[in-house]
Amino acid sequence: MSKNRTHPTISTATADAARTTLLPFWQRPLAELNRQQWEQLCDRCGRCCLVKLEDEASGELYYSRLSCELFDYATCRCRDYPNRSARVSGCIELTAAAATLDWLPSSCAYRLRAANLPLPAWHPLISDRTDSVATAGIAVNCGIALSPAELAQLPTPPDAEDFLIDPL
Repeated sequence: MSKNRTHPTISTATADAARTTLLPFWQRPLAELNRQQWEQLCDRCGRCCLVKLEDEASGELYYSRLSCELFDYATCRCRDYPNRSARVSGCIELTAAAATLDWLPSSCAYRLRAANLPLPAWHPLISDRTDSVATAGIAVNCGIALSPAELAQLPTPPDAEDFLIDPL
């Protein structure tokens, strides 16, 4: 004679949460990331540090070869990351809500994950190599942004319209 056993049922929400926690953090929804995971998601390309101009008539966004005053060309990082928003007018701290903004480059990990798209093969979390962003030609210090030597030759302040580049 067999016993009638009851099995606990798992709600769809519980099953989805269990599946999500098994994923590597870079595949989880942005809202679920802790601060350390959020920072690791950045590939350090420096593209968000480029000066951008918006065409007022069309709304189209253009990148320039000029970078933020705090951008460190050698490291492709911000010289004062913790205080950047206070020091640079218009610097936006990225949040899950801001990750959908058009001014982020199409290759941005935050923008990709906000759209539920995978990270590219060159991303350091996928390639397990910190130099993969530069090797792929994505980092702005690989000929996209003007180097400090090139900047030193420009009039002060340079006009960003003179340094527009193709969309990134």
